[in-house]
Amino acid sequence: MSDQHPLPPAATPRVPPPPPARPMPGQVPGISSGSPQTVPMPGVPRSKPAAEAATVLNSGVRPAQVGHRPAPPPRAAGRSKPTPGQPTLEQLVREAFDKGFSDVHVGVGEVPRFRNRGEIETTSYPVTDRETFFSWLKEILSDDEIQRFQDTLDFDGATQYEFARVRLNIFDSLRGPAMVMRLIPLKILTIDQLNLPPVFKDICHYHKGLILITGPTGSGKSTTLAAMIDYINSEMPKNIITIEDPVEFVHVSKKSLIKQREVGIHTLKFDNALKASLREDPDIILVGEMRDKETVNTALKAAQTGHLVMGTLHTNSAVKTIERILQLYEPDQQAPMRVSIAESLVAVIAQGLCRTTDGKRAAFHDIMINTDAIRDYIRRGEIDEIEAIIPRCTFDGMCTMNQSLYKLYEAGRITEETALENSPKPNEMAQILRGRV
Repeated sequence: MSDQHPLPPAATPRVPPPPPARPMPGQVPGISSGSPQTVPMPGVPRSKPAAEAATVLNSGVRPAQVGHRPAPPPRAAGRSKPTPGQPTLEQLVREAFDKGFSDVHVGVGEVPRFRNRGEIETTSYPVTDRETFFSWLKEILSDDEIQRFQDTLDFDGATQYEFARVRLNIFDSLRGPAMVMRLIPLKILTIDQLNLPPVFKDICHYHKGLILITGPTGSGKSTTLAAMIDYINSEMPKNIITIEDPVEFVHVSKKSLIKQREVGIHTLKFDNALKASLREDPDIILVGEMRDKETVNTALKAAQTGHLVMGTLHTNSAVKTIERILQLYEPDQQAPMRVSIAESLVAVIAQGLCRTTDGKRAAFHDIMINTDAIRDYIRRGEIDEIEAIIPRCTFDGMCTMNQSLYKLYEAGRITEETALENSPKPNEMAQILRGRV
């Protein structure tokens, strides 16, 4: 203890403390509104520099992420170019476009690859590293979009170059993030240029009803729909509204007025946009994909109220398309749905692509037109009977895939092996070919 004594209380000058300032509305007591970063926040040690605290707050990591899970993958901040020896993303897309390829596949730990008329083709570029991949993302996405991918590990979108439009899907995988890009030509090919049957133009002249283009992924459904919309746009004064995810072919209004909406950008939900389109004075509504019961219900309602609705489904034949729609409903709902489909349907076109002898690809079709006979079969639920009468109704524009493939074979555009390989009924196709050979 010190042997000095403190001054007596009378000798210590006392100055009354200033009254506490009343905080402004919305201001935290004890923190100056002018320089909040210089005041120690609760839970932040005094020795932690303010700049370092600001770095944590501005790093793009949400507070819930700090200390609870690993930080997201590096965003290659500041890098605008790939690793030396690697191409830019635009160079890859340009090479694919110049060679007539349909898709570009890239991913961390993999060599870039192209889809060449249905087959994957490897390039001579080096294996893609993480820095290069994220530099590619920076070429086409904003920082917010890259962050959204890192948060959700999936991203769908589209971008456009001077020479082509590209549909994107980015995803995470065992080796690391990867991306698939589908090239979409800026020039829309016409129905004649695609060598589509004349019945495609006929069904475009309907004023109301439901037209479905079906087929597996990569079968050219979007190209066919774009050609039909372009034909209507060039020939008829209509109001066309498209709802797509994402927008693929970009149309310019000609004789028709066209408004294109992308889910996630111009509307939040597919079903909401479809319902809203009924109040937007449309003549034709294009639905990018009929995904669920709600979309089918709204599309049928639109078709029954005087609109022409065009959409796509992932089915392999015209008859299976009707079965697929009915399977969306409970058994007790299927009878009234058969009546709705019978009244609304205009045509179902199932499509596939096959390699031709000149190294290109050609479309083959299974076409069902909703004639009075087919409408009666749908009402009675005798779907299997429809498959038997389609081959006999060629005068109505109908055909089976085997008939379409055989027509390509007769024209010398495909080989016998290609016809058998792509046929949904190879035994029947072999009998047709055997009668020819």
